[in-house]
Amino acid sequence: MEQHPPHPATDGAQAPFLELLARGASADAYEQPVLLARAEGATPARVAALEDAKRLALAVREEMEGRRRREAELSALFETAHDLAGLRDLDAVLQAIVQRARSLLGTDVAYLTLNDPVRGDTYMRVTEGSVAARFQQLRLGMGEGLGGLVAQTARPYVTANYGQDVRFQHTRTIDAGVQDEGLVAILGVPLSLGPHVIGVLFAADRRDRVFEREQIALLGSFAALAAAAIDTANLLTETREALAGLERANEIIRDRSGVIERASDVHDRLAELVLRGGGVHDVAAAVSQVLDSTVHFADTDTAPAEAVEVSRTEGHAVRRGEDWVAAVAAGGELLGALVLRGHPGLDPVDQRTLERAAMVTSLLLLARRSASEAEQRVRGELLDDLLDARDRDPRLLRERAARLHADLDATHVVLAARLETAGADAEQVAAARRRLWSAADHLAATRHGLAAARDGGTVLLLPLRADATASGVAAHVAKRLSAATHERVTVGASAPVADLATRAGAAAVAYAEAQRCLDALRLLGRAGEGAAAEDFGFLGLLLADSRDIGGFVTRTIGEVVTYDERRGTDLVRTLDAYFACGMSPARTKDALHVHVNTVAQRLERIGRLLGPDWQEPARTLEIQLALRLHRLAGPALR
Repeated sequence: MEQHPPHPATDGAQAPFLELLARGASADAYEQPVLLARAEGATPARVAALEDAKRLALAVREEMEGRRRREAELSALFETAHDLAGLRDLDAVLQAIVQRARSLLGTDVAYLTLNDPVRGDTYMRVTEGSVAARFQQLRLGMGEGLGGLVAQTARPYVTANYGQDVRFQHTRTIDAGVQDEGLVAILGVPLSLGPHVIGVLFAADRRDRVFEREQIALLGSFAALAAAAIDTANLLTETREALAGLERANEIIRDRSGVIERASDVHDRLAELVLRGGGVHDVAAAVSQVLDSTVHFADTDTAPAEAVEVSRTEGHAVRRGEDWVAAVAAGGELLGALVLRGHPGLDPVDQRTLERAAMVTSLLLLARRSASEAEQRVRGELLDDLLDARDRDPRLLRERAARLHADLDATHVVLAARLETAGADAEQVAAARRRLWSAADHLAATRHGLAAARDGGTVLLLPLRADATASGVAAHVAKRLSAATHERVTVGASAPVADLATRAGAAAVAYAEAQRCLDALRLLGRAGEGAAAEDFGFLGLLLADSRDIGGFVTRTIGEVVTYDERRGTDLVRTLDAYFACGMSPARTKDALHVHVNTVAQRLERIGRLLGPDWQEPARTLEIQLALRLHRLAGPALR
């Protein structure tokens, strides 16, 4: 493609914004280059170029900020889990949890309260960012205020404006403390040990704010770690007290010490797994080794439903025959279960070990899900940019693709996929579309391609191997997606397309062709199949974006043309005369001035080259059209 030098108006427009990106400037700073250019009387083209560069730079900054935020969240969870494994000072661990929760959620204040079973209320234990003494000394009765309601119901509560929220039981003491601190938006999640709530973890802002679901789940994860830290500290305290009270029973003391060492070993192993990015099966293997038994992870479809529900409700591992089952859950969502086989005589410490392993498993699953969702979003955003002709800097496009293990310089096929869910209600259709999107994204990731949800279906961009065809890829993708979603999925494919990074609009044109092929399949009653324009015969000439007349002629009568060229025969002219004479061998021999047996022999040879169905109505229509195009095009197609 011919390369043009940059226009003077756009030359260097990106430089000030790259500098801002490099030094991590605030979003407001990106307005300065544009304002300065206008103040200096720059041309409209120069100002427009700076505006375009500003939008691109802000998009890159937002992407970078999102990645930093997700990495910070995962790092904080792993660091907190490591602190828990090496628990020495409960106050330090709780303070670290509150600090990290405040930092990651970006709130003005974070604090933690604990229930007082003697007084029947809940009191402030740790604060971060608080400036009001009265607030730091608050005590809330059960059911009073947002925190008292969380402590009483064991459910998270959130409000965008506490002072105006009538759902909570306001008291003069609580409202005065909140007003002293200047808090407006408050999120509170319970600290639970099994079915018992031992306190509440809060994040609060001094302005109106809506907390997102991911932020509620993240605070819930920190609350689970805080509850585990308190539980571990209590366990260590109880152990030390038991050891002090059993000085006369040396054997019991040795046994108890062994239990503690084993529990500490389990904590260290699980923390190590978290820090090095291990998986759920690694956790199961580690616990199997420590407990000298077989432990495996079961997903929600294969786990014993009744035992899992009891474990989830009670917050403890439960016995089921000869086995033990510990539910793996987070934020009210059931993710699976750890099942310990053939070990009915499980002591309390080993039971607690199994429960801790289930909690670590839930953290790993949430972390992996968060990373997967982030990659899905990035993969879909890049494909959306290609389809919408945004971000036309080839270098940036290639760099974004390389981070996803995709190569935009390779030849690709664009595929449009759509579910066939006739008669399903809206909820079923939505669930099926989510399965389709998930399956398409997985297929794209394994094939070094891209996927995005679009127009009620899914669009994929997959590299085309040298030995593959667009038709074959479409059929394979339709089969894979149908199997993954348990629904019929129709897939239309474009012709191969290259130079996606440098050709603006190439992906959009290919996507339009893929949609035409998809619509043609459905109109022809072939829903649930996959095809490209080349599969539709002469209809493919209408469906394809580029009219590949030569390819159509070659696919239809190419064998006959090649036979004539190699052997000097006259089969093409015989075939043309045969159709011109109404498919009558007798009239054909007169038109060609040959014997009727010669005509019969030539037609037999043509049948062997074109296949036994060459005289079926649909085939004859395509063959006659190919003969006409071959004759009109002349040597250009030969």
